Amino acid sequence: MSELIQKSAAELADALAAGETTSVELTQLYLDRIAAVDGEVHAFLHIDAEGALEQAAASDARRANGDALHALDGVPIAVKDVLTTIGLPTTCGSKMLEGWVPPYDATVVKKIKDAGLPILGKTNMDEFAMGSSTEHSAYGPTKNPWKLDRIPGGSGGGSAAAVAAFEAPLALGTDTGGSIRQPGAVTGTVGVKPTYGSVSRYGLVALANSLDQVGPVTRTVLDSALLHELIGGHDPLDSTSTTTPVTGLVDAARAGATGDLKGVKVGVIKELAGEGWAPDVMAKFNESVDLLTKLGADVVEVSTPSFEHAMAAYYLILPAECSSNLAKFDAMRYGLRVTPDGDPSAEDVMKASRDAGFGDEVKRRIILGTYALSSGYYDAYYGQAQKIRTLIIEDFKKAFEQVDVLVSPTSPSTAFKLGAKLDDPLAMYMQDLATIPANLAGTPGISIPAGVSDQDGLPVGVQLLAPVLEDARLYRVGAALEAAIGPVLGLDKLDDRLAAGGAA
Repeated sequence: MSELIQKSAAELADALAAGETTSVELTQLYLDRIAAVDGEVHAFLHIDAEGALEQAAASDARRANGDALHALDGVPIAVKDVLTTIGLPTTCGSKMLEGWVPPYDATVVKKIKDAGLPILGKTNMDEFAMGSSTEHSAYGPTKNPWKLDRIPGGSGGGSAAAVAAFEAPLALGTDTGGSIRQPGAVTGTVGVKPTYGSVSRYGLVALANSLDQVGPVTRTVLDSALLHELIGGHDPLDSTSTTTPVTGLVDAARAGATGDLKGVKVGVIKELAGEGWAPDVMAKFNESVDLLTKLGADVVEVSTPSFEHAMAAYYLILPAECSSNLAKFDAMRYGLRVTPDGDPSAEDVMKASRDAGFGDEVKRRIILGTYALSSGYYDAYYGQAQKIRTLIIEDFKKAFEQVDVLVSPTSPSTAFKLGAKLDDPLAMYMQDLATIPANLAGTPGISIPAGVSDQDGLPVGVQLLAPVLEDARLYRVGAALEAAIGPVLGLDKLDDRLAAGGAA
């Protein structure tokens, strides 16, 4: 089992094409793996064994007839529970949507179905994608497979943990301020935030419309490129969708894997390093920068002054949009309804339902957003935050006039202990310090494993950022760096950690 489970999605696709295995065999292996370890990890909220095996059998029938739909046809995948799925619950990690089964598929879900990828199930997440640790799920936290007393990042910790624990070779996540890349950094996986609008958001339960983006979670850069190309492209159902085709990513990843970065200019972001960043994280980051130089890249320091204000701007813009988006959960149309005793009014029902259905973090952000948008405060808070956003976009433009890609650590620290920051929201928000600017500007970003900390043995991530619609640059440079760094952890060592309660 371990030989197949350890293979990348690209390798599994090759094995399927060569007739060395079947989709049913692969899907059953991953379902068995989920049954064996997810009781500890809790990466999944819903598992669809019957549906996945039916989809796998259909894939095998197509291959037998020479009618494979896509290179990844038959390779299983997990889906973050913020994406709508026909026949499967979509809870967004919230009691507010407990048991809700959508009548339609998100566009990205339809695309993976149309390509023949069996869906193993829906992964755990911070409620309505609000959090950096997956501790704000109404259904309990996900644990980091590397060390079970540590967080797997958030809000998409379930997808990252599923891939890191070899419970799935591929997963879909969403990234609003780092919710794919930060979990990737702390679980040793590859996480990509595509250019805003290049992957459809139709069917993504919105947190913040101007920031949310669907993207791949994988164990290799090539796997991310394969999945990114599959889910990318124009969607007439999404008014923010770009018309530029998403192509060349796989070719860029394959080219980068040769290790030649001659002619590539890389900018080290001055404002995303130094004080406030854990020494073990900076040590691995500096090693990665040295490797880029050895691979032939021209590395220089780049200053982006407005990035220092990115988090403050983000935590005004995001709550404002969140407050607006979550207003629809009013107990009138769908979702949880709590009816108080007596003769309650519609307002009483709404108040009781939202109080019972939303967790503390969601309530906190709704209050912040409502305040920022209120009369007399709009210009002072939300309006000023949007001006900072414009400065961040301008800083990106200036930086990319000097270099091809930017580089920084992905997260200020390795995975912290479960519960360590729950009572300190600001400390929790700081985990997205390096990832937030890309969401504010709409630029693409990727986090790849930079090795493990010499201090605690946990993964460290390095982030690459590219100009809007230049996602291929991330794959070329990311694949080259990945090849130079090498794999961070195999299945056998991970299982030793899990057997020891994740404490090894």
